[in-house]
Amino acid sequence: MSDAEDEHGDFAEIRESVDGNPMSGLLRYCVPYWPRLSVGLVAAITTRLARLLPSLLVAAAIDRVILGSGEPGLLAQAGLLPGGTISGEAARLAFLQRLVVIAALAYLIRSVTRFASRYLFQSTAQKVQRDLRNDTYDHMQHLSLGFFADHQTGAMMSVLNQDVNRLEQFLNTEIRQGIRVVATVGGIAAIMYTYSPKLALVALAPVPIIGLASGRFLTWIEPKYRGIRETVSRLNSRLENNIGGARVIKAFNRHDFEFDRVAAQSERYHDEKVEAIRARRAFFSGLRLLTGIVFVAILWIAGSDIIRYGLGNTDPATLTAGSVALFFLLLRRLYSPMRRVGKTANKYQLAKSSAERVFGLLGHDPVVTSPEDPYVPESVEGRVTFDEVRFGYTDDEEVISGIDLDVDPGETIGLAGTTGAGKSTLLKLIPRFYDVDSGAVEVDGVDVREYDLAALREHVGIVEQNPYMFSGTAAENIGYGDLSALDEGSEAAVSDVEADTNVGGATADGVDDGPSERIVEAAKAAEAHEFITDLPNGYDTQIGERGVKLSGGQRQRIAIARALLNDPEIIVLDEATSDVDTETEELIQRSLRRLIADRTAFVIAHRLSTIRDADRVVVMEEGRIAEQGSHDELVAADGDYAALWARQAGEDEETEALAAADD
Repeated sequence: MSDAEDEHGDFAEIRESVDGNPMSGLLRYCVPYWPRLSVGLVAAITTRLARLLPSLLVAAAIDRVILGSGEPGLLAQAGLLPGGTISGEAARLAFLQRLVVIAALAYLIRSVTRFASRYLFQSTAQKVQRDLRNDTYDHMQHLSLGFFADHQTGAMMSVLNQDVNRLEQFLNTEIRQGIRVVATVGGIAAIMYTYSPKLALVALAPVPIIGLASGRFLTWIEPKYRGIRETVSRLNSRLENNIGGARVIKAFNRHDFEFDRVAAQSERYHDEKVEAIRARRAFFSGLRLLTGIVFVAILWIAGSDIIRYGLGNTDPATLTAGSVALFFLLLRRLYSPMRRVGKTANKYQLAKSSAERVFGLLGHDPVVTSPEDPYVPESVEGRVTFDEVRFGYTDDEEVISGIDLDVDPGETIGLAGTTGAGKSTLLKLIPRFYDVDSGAVEVDGVDVREYDLAALREHVGIVEQNPYMFSGTAAENIGYGDLSALDEGSEAAVSDVEADTNVGGATADGVDDGPSERIVEAAKAAEAHEFITDLPNGYDTQIGERGVKLSGGQRQRIAIARALLNDPEIIVLDEATSDVDTETEELIQRSLRRLIADRTAFVIAHRLSTIRDADRVVVMEEGRIAEQGSHDELVAADGDYAALWARQAGEDEETEALAAADD
């Protein structure tokens, strides 16, 4: 696979389509929880201010209790401590007791508000994460099939998991850290300025420098983290492809080849990540050095003033012993949030990169949607009309070229033709998996573009060549064809979480009543009941991811039962018997003839024997109808269909002869 192909589906075009700052989208998801966040904000600020109070108490203890200074200090000015000189043992002990009580209250307040702030922010972050993931998944499910064709599964899983989780982590941690920085730096600035404006200016001088440096760091690191996210997306896609294709890799012994491809992506991720780590560490080290310079500067200035004027001199340039201790205690408090600015800037950039993908996806509109005033039929007869239909997956190549076809209700249409003739593509236009480029597809005389999408698809049952099986039981996969059937069996849900829907197994009272009658009837109609009952746990047997525990023919019969359970008026069978043996095919053909008698059916077949009894056979070639008619008419016409029939008949005779010779 080329580098261009490996980059396929990295969401770059979606990310670039986001208008404005993508982080504003995260704020919109926070709005419903503003009461919780407001209380959390107040609690977080209170926590930060309460952390500064012990330093003030230490300064007061040194000056008023130990040295007996008459300097009142900030707490006395606030009315928390008495002013004047504290003299005598009893007065000092009483003053110390008050300091102890205030300290105890400060730690109590800090503990309570810290719990409140963290709980409110973390629980709100979880709620936002839940809402965001649910909305993103729901929106993704409503996107058109073209979106899923253009984006790899690994990249989409990366958005739903890693990107959404990263936004939750930013909201949970970095918002609180931002509050911490503002409250702590603001509180320290006010305290320092009260005691010594000169030293306060020295201590706070780096703050604007850190702000500017962080801004430059954001600008510089942004493309690097964007590249890292894209590399992770490609690596996830590569891993998902290889794990899903493990059987093919083993069959062709391509372990080394695939290891080299994964290793190349891992090496690229390693190099980009190491470069970002180097830049981040250098930035943080610079902040640490800057803080150290401030510490040294204050040590020199404060020490020089004390040497010149002495401790407690009435000159405003001097400090008390407690004030000096206070400044150095506050510098320690100032160091951590100042350094955290860089980390928050780093986390912000990571979150912004994820927000671009998440909200870019949410802003990506589906191509195929229901009209504003959709048509919702009470019932569908099953008449299907293709009127001069043209369609191509891209603008460069037309797959369907001017198809005209009228299908009566209850008619069975067999579609034949070489691979790539457009058979499957044509039938994808009926349930509006794609919209025509020109012309129209009509059901009961109404353009399918006028239908409500859900209403239209409820009347169309589809069994593909390689049917998808969900991880779960056989009964769950059949019951998926009609949600009402899920309420008639056991408490086992289609999803992996507990639910009240029932498909088979033990009921609420503990009695094993088996699968619902409708599921069993559908399985019998699809010739699946016999092999299902032979499974270890019957209908409650776990069939594995994508149905790996079943054969191809078994998966197709379950898929047929799933489609028939919904009792659709229109059935599309896209080579539904391609992976079954001759005996199984005969069983399915017998059931299909009975089941499609009153339905409009489109049957794509590689084996022409599958469509021999169709009311009409349509032969396609290069997106056009080459010929059509009954099987006998086409064979008599001696055209492409007749040649294909003769070739397959000859191959079948040769196979039978070889089998007889072996016997």
